[in-house]
Amino acid sequence: MNIGIAGTGKMGTAIGSRLLSLGHPVTVWNRTAARAQTLLGAGAHWAESPKALAESVDVVITLLTNEAALDDVYGSASGLLSGDVQNKMFIDMSTVRPAKPQEMAKRAQAVNARFLECPVGGSVGPAKEGKLLGFVGGDAQDLHKVQSLLDVICRRVEHVGQHGAGATMKLAVNLPLMVYWQTLGEALSLVEPLGLDPKRVIDILSDSSGGPNMLKVRGAMIAQTLSQQKSDQVTVSVATMRKDMRTMLDQGQATQKNLPLTTLALKKFESAAQTGLDDKDCSELLVWWLSQGGRA
Repeated sequence: MNIGIAGTGKMGTAIGSRLLSLGHPVTVWNRTAARAQTLLGAGAHWAESPKALAESVDVVITLLTNEAALDDVYGSASGLLSGDVQNKMFIDMSTVRPAKPQEMAKRAQAVNARFLECPVGGSVGPAKEGKLLGFVGGDAQDLHKVQSLLDVICRRVEHVGQHGAGATMKLAVNLPLMVYWQTLGEALSLVEPLGLDPKRVIDILSDSSGGPNMLKVRGAMIAQTLSQQKSDQVTVSVATMRKDMRTMLDQGQATQKNLPLTTLALKKFESAAQTGLDDKDCSELLVWWLSQGGRA
């Protein structure tokens, strides 16, 4: 199976690296060609346009920033759906509103192509190891055709319904995690007067009943950030978190659901972004809260 990847940001690069390491032929396209160099250096082929990418492979995986990017990459004059794509399979892993994959499925159907949504839970590390969680929305027969591909990317693939269901599940999975970053900052502010080593504090918290898996996975990085030994590594940016939380609130409003904790957490993250943290790793939210946001 020849696989195409449109969008070679952090997650696209990680997934592409995983596929190449297993011997899969991979072709890539990205609006900024420089961001594809890691995969090209690892043996991936380059497509000059989304159209060329779609016509040269059997299945295309898209990992794009937002809905506007989806519209452009799929629907432009040289977009993924602009050429001969009859019976081609497209799998979108972007985090968007549930209404968007419903719309994209209709666009694909109009040109006799197939479309699945499969937003994933997990970050760069799990992506490189094939340990993501995949939430599929779409036709079960289409999923059957690409199940083996998704199984090498994800440790668990859940078909949760028709188009839009995957996006809904992804938002639900991410929501407690987003709010947890705020509660973790508040918890750290309580123990700050104790003067304990951040590594020790994170170890205690992750061993407690309130310690989520995220804390176990990212604990070392969080402790390093709290010790002011910051790195340039960005697993999830504050900007991405804010975008996802706005999407959660939009969906809540669309379905007449009240999300008060998400609303409050977003306000705090927006305050942090105004101080220049938007492009920083989310672990720096904790440092910001201790130094500015958490002061009474």
